[in-house]
Order: sequence, then structure tokens, then C-alpha cells
Amino acid sequence: MAATERLVIVGGDAAGMSAASQARRLRKPDELAITAFERSHFTSYSACGIPYWVGGRVEGPNALIARTAEEHRARDIDLRMRTEVTELDLDRGRVRTRELDNGGRESWTGFDKLVLATGARPRRPPLPGIDAPGVHGVQTLDDGQALLDTLAASPGRRAVVVGAGYIGVEMAEALVLRGYQVTVLERNGQPMSTLDPDMGALVHEAMCRMGIETVRGATVTGVLTDGAGRARAVTTEDAEYPADVVVLGLGVRPETTLAAAAGLPLGESGGLLTDLAMRVRGHDHIWAGGDCVEVLDLVSGHTRHIALGTHANKHGQIIGTNVGGGYATFPGVVGTAVSKVCDLEIARTGLLERQAHAAGLRFVTVTVEATSRAGYYPGATPMHVKMLAERRTGRLLGVQIVGREGAGKRVDIAAVALTAGMTVEQMTALDLGYAPPFSPVWDPVLVAARKATGAVRAAGS
Repeated sequence: MAATERLVIVGGDAAGMSAASQARRLRKPDELAITAFERSHFTSYSACGIPYWVGGRVEGPNALIARTAEEHRARDIDLRMRTEVTELDLDRGRVRTRELDNGGRESWTGFDKLVLATGARPRRPPLPGIDAPGVHGVQTLDDGQALLDTLAASPGRRAVVVGAGYIGVEMAEALVLRGYQVTVLERNGQPMSTLDPDMGALVHEAMCRMGIETVRGATVTGVLTDGAGRARAVTTEDAEYPADVVVLGLGVRPETTLAAAAGLPLGESGGLLTDLAMRVRGHDHIWAGGDCVEVLDLVSGHTRHIALGTHANKHGQIIGTNVGGGYATFPGVVGTAVSKVCDLEIARTGLLERQAHAAGLRFVTVTVEATSRAGYYPGATPMHVKMLAERRTGRLLGVQIVGREGAGKRVDIAAVALTAGMTVEQMTALDLGYAPPFSPVWDPVLVAARKATGAVRAAGS
């Protein structure tokens, strides 16, 4: 009888537990023993839902949990919560762990196959006071609960959000919904650096209408504290902003401390590098997925770090299939993301102008303003669509959309076109659904594709 293989998974959220579940579907417990370690109090949860929990729009944290630790264990997955992996010993095939709620007891666990799903951590620049109580990054459910605890204990109603990317904008809205006076400090000229500045300006207008003070071109220099050591204000190069709570919305970076210490290959952003099967390059028995990896950008041809639950769940399915004896691959991404602030929907896919320049591409850009429905139908609202196309070939390179109801998910049309390598001229013939309550005769994305087709022809070679 063959010996039971040992699979160890580091990280118990989307990628890690998707891998565990898929591997268990394919291999029985007497064939594959699965042990997973998670250092937080929660497993298999939606981190994307944290701003809506903080804002009171959804219940939490239990409502954000897709599968509990008990449910995983009932499927013969040995999931050990509040247990942190502190070292990878690749030569001897084992990991060192520390139990966070049991006096810090340490032990070693051996493996034949290893999955790294360590996620990402909020960016926290090395500034004075940045680690003071009352300063919060928001990445895990534990982070969300810590922020809510601070809000409940705070006598004041002033919040400062540092950074106006996706998480910063979403947390600013959540804090407004909780009755806070919110100031957002953004280093760039416009919020949402995941958009081009002209489209980010539309987001800035919406934030102003919601009562969010957005200070652009603000370089944060530190956090001031009171006599008890708690945050009381955020300073920039030329001003001071009082704060009863500070939220960091500076994005995230791959959590690859363990991987780096073990000598595993990392990319430019610090994310693990894998092959198409999500196997860590140069290591046949180690896989990695989720927010700790870099993935191939199908448009630029380079690897990049994109922290999204959609990718993490797919990575987990692919890893679990391969670990379980099957074969699956993850071809790459086109960089699709969608968000909202108040009633404004914000979406992008593919490359921004600066990314296209960095990739050495020659391109044209067009921007159109259309309506979400037929103009005569009640509820029609304006929508801005920006499109990038390669100058010589007309290949679609990227799309950004800012508008109200019905705007955001239209980016999926462009995401499919990007994945298929379509030209903007080919897009104009797409057979999209039409009825006055849903779209004009020419959908806004197709209007942009028509205009981009003309721009490509006018530009020549």
C-alpha cells in the first residue's frame, strides 16, 4: 500500500482553502493528508466585503465567511487556526509553526507538497507614528474588526484616509456612512491612480459631492499622537489634519517574507513567480497562488501583482487540481477591476496610458460620453468611456468606464475582447443585447470602439 502523501498549505483564505477543497475532491484522506495553517481568526472569507461591513451595508463578520473552519474539517482537512508559519525548511521538507493562542508553542510539520497562499499586507510606509493605535490597514477580517473597535471607542467623528486607491475610496465612503467627517490625502493629482488622471477627475467630483474632502498632491510625513500614544492627526509637508481614526488606503504588497527567506524566486513587485500550473519556478513540489504571486498580463506580456479574490479562487482551483493529480493552467489576466463611490461606478481593464508607454506600445486614445439607457427612457444617466488601441494594428489595449447605474459591469465586454485579442474594429460588430431600459442602440462601449477605429485609421502606421 502506498504511503499517504502530505500536503501543507500556508494561508487559509481564498487561494489556500480553494486548493485544499479541490485537492480533497480528487484524492481521499488515505491518499493525501491535508494540513492548512491560518494565523487569523477567520478562514475562507470575502476581504472585498470589509468596507461594506464597516459602512453598515452588510452584516459581519460571519456574513462574509464562505466556509467555516468546522466545515473544512468536516471534509477531512486539518485546518489549524491562529497558527502562524514562521519558517520554511525546504531542504528537510517541513514548516515551523507557532500557536498564537497557546503560549506561543512551536513545532515542525513535514510535507511532501507545499502550497503558499500567504496573501498580501497593507502598505505601511516607515513614517513617524504610523504604527500608533488608531492607525489601521484593512486587509483581513481581523483588521476590519480592529477598525470597528476603534470607531466604537472613539469619542470623536473625524477620520483621515491616506491614499485614494480602491480601498481608500471605499473606506472613505464607509466612514461617511458611519457619520464621520472624512478627509482623504492623496499624493497624486487625482484619486484612483488605477485610472488615467482625466477619468480620476470624475471620481474626485463624485467624492466632493458626497462631502469627502480630498486633498490632492498631499505627501504624508507622519502621524501625531496624543498623551496616551494614540493617533490624533496626520501631517503632510504643509498642513496638519486632525483625526480620531486613520485608515491606510495605500494598496497592498505581496506577503512573501517566508518565501524570500527560503530563497524562492520573486518578481519586481516582490510576488512569487510561478509557471502556468501555479508551480513556483524551479520547485516541482511547491505551488503558490492568490495575492502573494505575480501573474502574466496578457496585454503587456509582463508579470504584475494584482490582488483580487477572483484570481485567488481560480489559482486555488488550479493548484488543487494539479496537487490532486490532474492538470490545469492559469493563462493570465487582463487587469479587470470595478468599484464604486456613492452612486458612481468605476471600472477598468487592460492598460492605462502610462502602462502602455512603459510597455513600449504606440497607441491612440478616445473618450466618449454616452448614456446608460436609451436617452428617452427614464433613468438614463451619463457614462464616460475611455479606450486605448494599438496604433498600427488597432488591437484593443484598455478601457476605463466611469458612470452611474449600469456602467461598471460593462467593462466585462472589454475584458472578453482583450482576452480574445480583438481589434477595436472587430468590437464594433459585437452582437450585444439591446432594449431601451438597458442600453442605447449603440452601447457606449461600442460607441468608443467606433471612435477608436476612426482614430486608428487616421493615425496610420
